[in-house]
Amino acid sequence: MALEITDANFEELVSKSDKPVLLDFWAEWCGPCRMVGPIVEELSKDYEGKAIVGKIDVDSNANVSAMFGVRNIPTILFFKGGQVVDKQVGAVPKSVLDAKLKALL
Repeated sequence: MALEITDANFEELVSKSDKPVLLDFWAEWCGPCRMVGPIVEELSKDYEGKAIVGKIDVDSNANVSAMFGVRNIPTILFFKGGQVVDKQVGAVPKSVLDAKLKALL
């Protein structure tokens, strides 16, 4: 299951992670986010132990969203060593996200 990332735990779970991180910026009211949600959950199972897969609700966690300039959702950021190394805006098939995450392993 994807981790729930918040403004409070972002530093610990994402910035300090020694594994690659896929972070899905989403909101309850966002239609395309609901399409991407199940894909993110599948990836969290596929990459268990190899990468961190998390979701952050932009309505509840404005600080992290602002820090990365997230204006459109869904936005998925890929982190390695605490730095953003890739980005995907909008709903895409699982294969696209899988390839981006696999490239970071």
